[in-house]
Amino acid sequence: MISTAHRQRLLHLAREALVARVRRGDAPAPPGDLEVPSSGVFVTIHCRGELRGCLGTLDGREPLAESIVRLAGDVSHQDYRFNPVATHELDHLSIDVSVLSPTEVVTDPTAIEVGRDGLIIEQGSYRGLLLPQVATEHGWDREKFLAQACVKAGLPPDAWRHGATILRFQAEVFREEDDLTS
Repeated sequence: MISTAHRQRLLHLAREALVARVRRGDAPAPPGDLEVPSSGVFVTIHCRGELRGCLGTLDGREPLAESIVRLAGDVSHQDYRFNPVATHELDHLSIDVSVLSPTEVVTDPTAIEVGRDGLIIEQGSYRGLLLPQVATEHGWDREKFLAQACVKAGLPPDAWRHGATILRFQAEVFREEDDLTS
């Protein structure tokens, strides 16, 4: 579990990196003094409540603060689903950070818990990932969540029933709008 103080600092770093990338085209160097274990992490941005970008990594090859700074800068212009973030949007963006647990293979899809588990569907060279909060935000049940993960992978919605590998993970999610003072 990441402490409240570290959550605040990581969100501040993410905001600094996002603003720097949009305004100047670069990102600040992450601090070397933030001791948080390495982990997979995703940075999601919303503009006025609508998804504006999401990028992440499943592995923890670099320190968490470095990953967050890099991803927060990159999400402003590298999520192919969206145009690059413009300066006038900065005041309307909110940032979510999702720190991932290790993945585990799912052999019984009924063990997937919507709202707790995120999903990865893999088959051949296809792969799709949905964070745990996505199913909750859309009001999906387990089967819809699995189907949407397949679609995200570029597979038929029922591929999870026909040989695709299902992995799950959990995420510690913290947001700029959360009250992190307590």
